[in-house]
Amino acid sequence: MTIVVVGGTGKTGSPLVRTLRERGESVRVASRSASGFDWSKQDTWAAALDGASAVYLIAPYEPESAGLFVKQATSAGVRRFVVLSARDIDKFPAEYFQGMAAAEQAVRDSGAEWTIIRPNNFSQNFSDPSIWRNELVAGRLALPIGDVAEPFIDAQDIAEVAAVLLTSDGHHGQVYTLSGPRALTFADAVAAMASASGRTIRYEEISPEEYREALVSSGASEEAAAELDALFAAMRAGLYAEPRDGVRQVLGRDPLDFDTYVAREVSAWS
Repeated sequence: MTIVVVGGTGKTGSPLVRTLRERGESVRVASRSASGFDWSKQDTWAAALDGASAVYLIAPYEPESAGLFVKQATSAGVRRFVVLSARDIDKFPAEYFQGMAAAEQAVRDSGAEWTIIRPNNFSQNFSDPSIWRNELVAGRLALPIGDVAEPFIDAQDIAEVAAVLLTSDGHHGQVYTLSGPRALTFADAVAAMASASGRTIRYEEISPEEYREALVSSGASEEAAAELDALFAAMRAGLYAEPRDGVRQVLGRDPLDFDTYVAREVSAWS
């Protein structure tokens, strides 16, 4: 059985590839840097899917690509999908996160086995230069979150859950919400990272209007800024605040704590 990991060099894909290979599975990485896989070029999909029986699918931004890819995958012989989505995505207005919603619907309609995982914010978002790391290293993280806590999920837990779902029976038709074991505010998370890294870092609360203006000024499109504004509004409303037991349902253990992520990754920041 060959398992295709779309986005296999990314935050969840990379640990998933490692986890699967450690278990002796045959894995094919589908990413632009590793194999030339490109969501905007449909002629690059066939090589990724040739001989594959299962796919870990990180949804493309363009919703129509998700349906086309899933149809091509099932025609190529793929019989199982695990889709990385987002927590409570079905509670957002239809104009937001269309790629994820389309990927969920495409696998539901595919006739193949499918499982959907909907995680909270990744702990590793704090380590990602394209998200929050650069601001943290510069000494200040400014977001419109308020004092609502979030149970951040470790990418390694997502990878281990996905590995089980891709290789084990009994999960067809299931939607698992994945979170960390406890919720903490962004201010507390930043304080923990400051202590571990030895840096002076502060969390600053800003208004949604200030954040949106900063996004657009940094080059984000109005569409992307509106989508992130909707996401943060949901977070301020507490939509993601309660820990969920998806990791325990699949793995039979508690998820990794945020302190584990901090000790493993943040303490090594230079």
